[in-house]
Amino acid sequence: MRREPVSLTRHLRVYTYRAHTVLEFRGEIDLVAAAEIRPLLDRVTGRPGARIVLDLRPVEFFDCSGLRLLYRARARVLGHGGQVHLACTHPLTLRVLRETGLSRLLPPHATADAALAAAGAASGSR
Repeated sequence: MRREPVSLTRHLRVYTYRAHTVLEFRGEIDLVAAAEIRPLLDRVTGRPGARIVLDLRPVEFFDCSGLRLLYRARARVLGHGGQVHLACTHPLTLRVLRETGLSRLLPPHATADAALAAAGAASGSR
């Protein structure tokens, strides 16, 4: 069941989709946006067993501050026994993820559904 997204900041909306919490990043993710997002991201990713989808599809600009947010989210979720998935389609953001190696740790998918389907197939629960 999908609930209406809640805009926690102008750069982050949160909603539930297929029993996962989706963190939808929006607009320009830079140093200022990262400072705004970080406390909210920490609250959501610090829950034991959290099941998270990081959705970067609405992102227009993404710099190293955004990379730090993704890496932090991944480490926190996995550290608390959860699951984390990534949806991203923007060519420049995908390039940054590939060039930095983060795409090996957090493989990007075209949609949240695709990310969850890949996770289900990998776990054998599909």
